[in-house]
Amino acid sequence: SGLLSRLQTSAPTIRTLSSSKSFSQNIPSCLWKLGRLNHVAIAVPDLKKAQSLYKDVLGAQVSETVALPEHGVYTVFVELGNTKLELLHPLGEKSPIASFLQKNKTGGMHHICIEVDDIKAAMTELKKKKIRILSEEPKIGAHGKPVIFLHPKDCHGVLVELEQA
Repeated sequence: SGLLSRLQTSAPTIRTLSSSKSFSQNIPSCLWKLGRLNHVAIAVPDLKKAQSLYKDVLGAQVSETVALPEHGVYTVFVELGNTKLELLHPLGEKSPIASFLQKNKTGGMHHICIEVDDIKAAMTELKKKKIRILSEEPKIGAHGKPVIFLHPKDCHGVLVELEQA
């Protein structure tokens, strides 16, 4: 009992989140809200091999390949329990994925996609907050919904896609 009492008296006090200020008290109110993580996009140099890894080796449900000429990519979605992976492969020489793969020969994480409830309100507010948006208007993304991309230099090195929920 001597050791136990010494441990109890010398243990540091730990503040829990429930006893501290709520995180939401520090977040300014917006006219729009962030939603769930929709997907993580991965640029791949060989789409067939990547599809095979997720489908045949890991046993995931993998979509068919879809061409998105407006974005310069082929896409394949890998279904996960709580989100998706988007496999991206260049479509055409001017594809942003082609230039990404020139710098990253084996591929890698390209962007994250987060849903928003009002993409137009998000654009207006983000512009006011000096966050650069990579297009003047939303484009229709792989899910048939409006999307925008935020400049990675304004998002701590991460290319962020916002998709209308």
